[in-house]
Amino acid sequence: MATTTGQAVLTVNAGSSSLQLHVVRDGRVLRAEHSERSPDPDTVGRTLRDFLGASPGCDPVAVGHRLVHGGDAVRRPTVADDGVLAAVREYADLAPLHVPPALDLVEACGRELPGVPHVLCPDTAFHADLPESAATYALPREWRSRYGLRRYGFHGLSYAWALRRAAEILGRPATALNMVLTHLGGGSSVCAVREGRSVDTSMGFTPLEGVPMSKRSGSVDPGMLLWLLSGSRLSLEELRDGLEHRSGLLGLSGGRSGDTRELVGSDDPEAALALEVFTHRVGREIAAAATSLDRVDALVFTGEIGWDQPEVRDAVCRRLGPLGVEPPALAQVEADGTVSPPDAAVPVLVVRPREELQLARDTLGALGGAG
Repeated sequence: MATTTGQAVLTVNAGSSSLQLHVVRDGRVLRAEHSERSPDPDTVGRTLRDFLGASPGCDPVAVGHRLVHGGDAVRRPTVADDGVLAAVREYADLAPLHVPPALDLVEACGRELPGVPHVLCPDTAFHADLPESAATYALPREWRSRYGLRRYGFHGLSYAWALRRAAEILGRPATALNMVLTHLGGGSSVCAVREGRSVDTSMGFTPLEGVPMSKRSGSVDPGMLLWLLSGSRLSLEELRDGLEHRSGLLGLSGGRSGDTRELVGSDDPEAALALEVFTHRVGREIAAAATSLDRVDALVFTGEIGWDQPEVRDAVCRRLGPLGVEPPALAQVEADGTVSPPDAAVPVLVVRPREELQLARDTLGALGGAG
C-alpha cells in the first residue's frame, strides 16, 4: 500500500482499565480521548462514531492497535485477520489483564471500520531479536521447547519512541548509541539498547517479571510462590489476584495507593517504604542492564512516572553513582530533554511517552508506507 503525507491513522490503546484513542497525521495528534474505564466492546462502536464524528476530515486510512503480548503468533506489526486474531488468543493468558480486552476491541473496531486495515502492533516487537543469552530461561530444555518458554520483553512501543527521541536530543544516530532506558508507569521495566537494538530487558515471559509496579509484584522468589501454593495456603486464583492486583506499590503501602504521586511526601512509613523499595529495585535493574553494554552513553526515563515524577528520577539516579550517573540538576520538565548537569559523564534524559505516535508509525510501516 503506497502512502503519502497527510494520511490519518486511528490508534487504539486498550489498557486493563483504560482506553486511549488518537487520530495521528504526519506525526501530530489531531484528536485524543482517554477514558479511565474498562474498555467495553459492546459500546465501543458508539464511542468510535462519536470520536471520529468530532474529527471532520480525519477519516483514517488504517487503525493501529497496541497489543501487549502476541506470543509467537505476532512478533512484528501485522495486519489483523481472523486467523491472526485466533492465533493471538492462544497466548491471551500470558497477559490476561491486557490481551483479551485488546482483541475484543480489534473485532469491535473492525465491525465499525471494515473498510480499512487494522494492524496489531505488539509491545514485544522491539525485543524480538534479543540475544539468546538474554532471552533464555534456565529451565529444562523440554519445558522450553514444549511450551515456548522464553523472555519476550514489553513496553516496546514506548522504548522505540524514546530511543528515537533520545537520539535526536543527543544529535547522534540511534545505531551509534548504547543506552539504558526505563519505562516507569502503571507497568514498569528497564531495557538495555546497544547500537539501536534491545539486548536485555527486565520483563520476560509475561509483564509480571521485573521491578515492582503500581499493583503488580514484579519478580519474587519462585520458591516462595511454590510454598504459598502448597499446604492450602493460597489457591492459584488467590495467588494470581494478589500478584497482579494487590502487590507492587499498592501492597507495599499497605493498600494506601499504587500511585507514586500520592506516596511522595507522605509521612506514612509504609508509603515511604513503598517508594524506597521501588526506587531500589529500579536502580538495581538499571545497573544490571548496563552489564549488557560496552558503555552507557545515556540513561533515559520515560513512562508516566519517568516523565512527570522528578522525586522518583532523583531517588533512582542517586543509587547509580558507580555508573557515573549524577542526580538530575533539573526537576520539572516541559519538553523532552536532558536533566543532568551539563558536564555529567552520563547524560540523563527525560522523554514524554508517546505510544500513539509510535503506533501510527508502525501501522503505516506495516502497510508498506513510510511509517
